[in-house]
Amino acid sequence: MIDRAVEAIRAGRPVILPTDTVYGLCTTASSAQAVEALYRLKGRPGTQPTAILAGDLDALFEAVPELRASERILRALLPGPYTLVLPNPARRFPWLNGRRTDAIGVRVPELCGDAAAVVRRVGAVVATSANLAGGPEPRTLEDVPAELRAAAAAELDGGELPGVSSTVIDFTGAEPRVLREGAGAVERALDAGPQRLRDP
Repeated sequence: MIDRAVEAIRAGRPVILPTDTVYGLCTTASSAQAVEALYRLKGRPGTQPTAILAGDLDALFEAVPELRASERILRALLPGPYTLVLPNPARRFPWLNGRRTDAIGVRVPELCGDAAAVVRRVGAVVATSANLAGGPEPRTLEDVPAELRAAAAAELDGGELPGVSSTVIDFTGAEPRVLREGAGAVERALDAGPQRLRDP
């Protein structure tokens, strides 16, 4: 199943993977067509940004080298249940970033088992929760809507997950801004403060 999932992602097809929070709908981040198809499948508007998910920070830096300017932030909070919105001066992956092409959402979850093996092999992917737009976030594979499972080229069962999406924090301004409270402790990010997190 690992090989099947890897081949599907590389071909731009949707795959369902367990993360450290909820089940995710994933595909290659490098193809605008694949991402558009993922959006259509989920019923997600194209103006809504979606994060890049990587297995480790090295894979993230390979996908978006400019993120090294935010390395202290990344190492302080990732891997973990956070999505960080960071500057994207080269405007990479514009098909993922909605109206804000100068910013990009990134995620390095604490993956294990087959899901970790898949993401290690394919590098960075685009990932969104494996639900229909506005629907409940899937805690188990059985919670994923039947139409998404039918359309997925592969799916991995990671058992029951926490069922709460990642905490989203925007670090593009002078102060961190919480966009969504979720699985990650907000205080862990905000208490660190921009002086400690940001490069001098």
